[in-house]
Amino acid sequence: MLKKDNLIRGTLILTVAALTARVLGLFQRVPLDYMLGSQGMIAFTIANQVYMVLLIIATAGFPSAVSKMVSERYALGQPAEAKRIFHAALAFGAITGVILSATLFIVAPTWAKIADLPSAYLAIRAIAPALLLFPIIAMMRGYFQGRQLMSAGGISQIVEQFMRVLLGLGLGLIVLDLGWGDDWAAAAVTFGSVFGSIGAFGVMIWFGRKLKRQDQMEQVKVKPRFNAEASAALMMSSSSSKSVRNSTVNQGSKTKFRKIYREILAMSLPALLTSMTVNLIYLFDTSFFKRLTSGFYTAEMSDIVQADYGIKAISLAGIPPILAIALGSTIIPVISSAFSVNNMKEVQKQASLVMRIVCFTGVPVALLLAIASYSVTGLLFVSPSGSDVVALLTIGTIVQITMMTTNSILYGMSRSKTSMYHTATGLLLKVVISVATAPFIGIYGLILGSTICFIVITMLNVRTINQIVTLRVLGKRWVPYLSAVAIAGLAGWLSERGVLLWTTNLPNKVSYFISASVTAAVVGALYVALLFVFKVITADDLHSFPNKLRKPLEKIMRIFTGNQKMRSK
Repeated sequence: MLKKDNLIRGTLILTVAALTARVLGLFQRVPLDYMLGSQGMIAFTIANQVYMVLLIIATAGFPSAVSKMVSERYALGQPAEAKRIFHAALAFGAITGVILSATLFIVAPTWAKIADLPSAYLAIRAIAPALLLFPIIAMMRGYFQGRQLMSAGGISQIVEQFMRVLLGLGLGLIVLDLGWGDDWAAAAVTFGSVFGSIGAFGVMIWFGRKLKRQDQMEQVKVKPRFNAEASAALMMSSSSSKSVRNSTVNQGSKTKFRKIYREILAMSLPALLTSMTVNLIYLFDTSFFKRLTSGFYTAEMSDIVQADYGIKAISLAGIPPILAIALGSTIIPVISSAFSVNNMKEVQKQASLVMRIVCFTGVPVALLLAIASYSVTGLLFVSPSGSDVVALLTIGTIVQITMMTTNSILYGMSRSKTSMYHTATGLLLKVVISVATAPFIGIYGLILGSTICFIVITMLNVRTINQIVTLRVLGKRWVPYLSAVAIAGLAGWLSERGVLLWTTNLPNKVSYFISASVTAAVVGALYVALLFVFKVITADDLHSFPNKLRKPLEKIMRIFTGNQKMRSK
């Protein structure tokens, strides 16, 4: 029996899945630092960034649109219409997958020349076949998210990463053993994405069949299965609306695909730019790195810095936004359901909750990786070179997280066009600042442009959200919250410096491991403790967490606040 997931449970499922996927992705990139030379790593990075951008174009924001439309139809008691939308999305995914897979294979040599690394065309072509299935998989994930069944997408993501990483690395090692060189090895590793797409597709097919059987068993029920977050509001709808809902429960939808595509495209095309913001930034940086920084770096140093940026910095900077990605996928159908029935109180509650969760969880992870970047980079990779780049890129993910979350909130409020305009403004600033500064300060100019881009988009998004509903994130607790972050960060920085000095005589990897572990323990423990000591987290905040997580946090609160009587819920 497939069960629906509420906001917190759905977020936890997607967070665990995304964290597992990112760890596996990191596991793939770490061996590359040992397996390949600088140009091989650059080729792998370029191929992945080109692929990711084209994959988003292939789906054109369809997963989020499908999720939103499906959740609205089920909230209004129109399951047949929701399934018709799903079938239309699958057809679109199949067609665009074939077209873009062939296109990427053909243009691979041209893009490799643009990136000033002609040999990268092998890696780009090797990843092209993965586009055949991933658009279809994305549509299926969007449908399951709209049905609030997050486990389907989560499990498929984990299976995809396992097959992509393990089979890709295995194939790469075989190619290196045959003596074919770095260019073919990079192509072999990227071909792992094809294996991943096959595994993920198999998982989605299994969930699809199981959900189909479950729906058939429930067809005898006249009463539609409403979203939990919207059911209260729907009960207060007018009697005429009820009759419309009941009349559509058991009827098949005859809506033409053309009409469905118009509705989906109206929502998905504006969301396209916001969905691919980070990927566009990384594609811009990796493709034009040498051209923009040629006057700042020597040819040899340029290869080293670009390889560090693509393999080390981008992979580690992908860890802090994991929660925001999960929250974005979960919050869209929840806010959309409430917004569709004009339940603005629920919209305000969920939007404020998701921003509060981001502050409590996403910020310290980014802070920790930035502070301990030297130890973490040295521990995972061949050397700690590029740790300064890792630190700057990861600290910038704090505003990247808020940008992604506010984009999702606006999407759920049917303000995707507004979000698109904000994103376009931020990306324009990114390009201008990068072009103006990279020739003089190298990679730091590219990162500066990205950070300013995230900040501007976030500010514009928050302003728009507050015009619809007032976000109540922390209120008067901002000062103690920032104090807790600053104190924990300073303590972590001093801990890392001290441990590195204390372990100078130990082997490097041992020193890096001890330093990273101590820093994580200091930052984590002090951060959590200060949140309670400064009363940043309240009893009401804890009640929004799942029971298994709430109980230990309540015990911690009692320790630091002396409050022996906690309300239970």
